[in-house]
Amino acid sequence: MKTRFVLINTSHAGNVGAAARAMKTMGFDDLVLVAPRWANVLRREETIQRASGALDVLNNARIVATLDEALDGISHLCATAMTPRDFGPPTAAPRAHFEALLKSELLRHETLAQEAQTPQNAGDDTAADPSAAPQAGVAFLFGSERFGMTNEDVYRCHVALSIPTNPGFGSLNLGAAIQVIAYEWRQALGGFAVQDATPSRALADAAQVAGMLGHWEQALTSIGFLDPAAPKKLMPRLNQFFNRAQLSPEEIHILRGVAKAMIETAQAKR
Repeated sequence: MKTRFVLINTSHAGNVGAAARAMKTMGFDDLVLVAPRWANVLRREETIQRASGALDVLNNARIVATLDEALDGISHLCATAMTPRDFGPPTAAPRAHFEALLKSELLRHETLAQEAQTPQNAGDDTAADPSAAPQAGVAFLFGSERFGMTNEDVYRCHVALSIPTNPGFGSLNLGAAIQVIAYEWRQALGGFAVQDATPSRALADAAQVAGMLGHWEQALTSIGFLDPAAPKKLMPRLNQFFNRAQLSPEEIHILRGVAKAMIETAQAKR
């Protein structure tokens, strides 16, 4: 689904940069500012610094005068309003609402596909292709830092998203709120695979493990821990132990270094 983040009357330039950063980390890039305090907010130094490299999001961002202009092509509006109101759209947690929204969108496509198979639509190329139907778009609206969203802006939305927080302290700054919403929406859409912080390590092969065990057998014999005449099951048990450990070639090298030091120490004491 088309996804847009709309910031209304933003007063702190740094928050615009933080918004761009939060969006980019979750793979979104459609940012619209409605009547921000600074006309040059997208080029201000604080904005650029807080964006931390998300300059493509800033470069693609638009500044408009009214909320109507910001919502062109959007069919589903999500307010982010923590303050309870006597009247307005239903309040929902982001995760639950996103699940319901995507199920509804899936049902819409399935219905279009079924309708395309009816006899009266059989020769209609447009009806036969559900993707030709107008695509839904969702916008997340965020109000000013001091006052939040106005009642009028909230009233026109389909839902008021409320991030579940500590009941005694629910204060989130704008950048943090955008990050939470962006994360939850990305997860609902399928998310990204977790990237390993370190590259996958290579495992030592059987020959390397066997060579290390032979070295250790010599070392354990040299210090009197292993009796060659009655070895029992010490070495097979160590073999199983090291197999479970899934040693890397570097770890084999370390263990062989330990074995070498054991042998040299035992020889020096003779």
